[in-house]
Amino acid sequence: MRVIISAGGTGGHIYPALAIINKIKETEPDSEFLYIGTHNRMEKDIIPKYNIPFETIEIYGFNRKNILKNIKTIKYFNLAIKKCKKLIKEFNPDVVVGVGGYVTGPVIYAAKKLGYKTFIHEQNSIPGKANIFLSKYADKIGISFKSTIKEFPEYKTIYTGNPCSEDAIKKEIIPKEKFKLNQNKKLVLIVMGSLGSSRMTDILIKTINLFNNKEYEILFVTGKDSYENIKNVKIPNNVKIVPYIENMTGIMKNTDLIVSRAGASTMSEIIALNIPSILIPSPYVPNNHQYKNAMDLVNKNAAFIIEEKDLKKDTLVRKIDQIINDEKIIKEIKQNLELLAVKDSGTRIYNVLKELSEQNEKN
Repeated sequence: MRVIISAGGTGGHIYPALAIINKIKETEPDSEFLYIGTHNRMEKDIIPKYNIPFETIEIYGFNRKNILKNIKTIKYFNLAIKKCKKLIKEFNPDVVVGVGGYVTGPVIYAAKKLGYKTFIHEQNSIPGKANIFLSKYADKIGISFKSTIKEFPEYKTIYTGNPCSEDAIKKEIIPKEKFKLNQNKKLVLIVMGSLGSSRMTDILIKTINLFNNKEYEILFVTGKDSYENIKNVKIPNNVKIVPYIENMTGIMKNTDLIVSRAGASTMSEIIALNIPSILIPSPYVPNNHQYKNAMDLVNKNAAFIIEEKDLKKDTLVRKIDQIINDEKIIKEIKQNLELLAVKDSGTRIYNVLKELSEQNEKN
């Protein structure tokens, strides 16, 4: 299979795209790929490391505050469409895939105008503006939450789940000993994204001593940008602090309770790995989509939520104590997560792409 894939801006788009590539490679090892990303976002550093052919386009998101800046945005959008058409004609893919971020706009639009089969995937419960725009140009649309089906044309929307979930199941477990944790104690993993959250780090600095003498242990992954603020803080013996973990799902498999943001990929891993969670949605994302992601689980009694504005003094510690020491709560949450799990998401997406590529051959 020959596939052009595009996703950009955040790991929440990029890693599902990589999961789709991995699933296609696993099934069809001779497949060829071209990844189209932005010239100045995360994907330009991440994708080449995987030896995936990579092309960039210069494009910017629409500015909600300064309308005049959108004149430049529209100019670069049109230039990007022109470049994408050239790249698509040269590569001649079987299918073109968009996995989120404004970079996918000109890629999918150009592909559709050239007559190629197109697929987009939405990770969040509330679609981003790019995917809403592209829904009319996509032949098929994959969604991660069942509730999202009302946001797109139903006849071409498929509940696939998030491909990161299938990837997570396959990852090797990381032993607790690697982080000098006790194998016989319960583990609470606190993680606020790859870059971290300065606000959450400040809150934890002020309350970290409240974890002293607890029967469980804490592994706090600060994120690369926040580690400097906490590395010299005196912490209890049962708390370990690291800036980043390369294979986060590996330690998640050894976790009894996770405290995290409510990004779509993290949530898909929480569901797939059946981990009780306290979700603290970032209030700084478009459309407050992390809160809506979190509530999709909370309403099914499959997770707990604390909004950042409600984190005062010992709020988080009390919530952790309440959950981790109550086997009845843990069991109920795990049962409800099991009902939500889509453990073959990558396979479902591959099957859709294969069907689209075969339609191309017939045409």
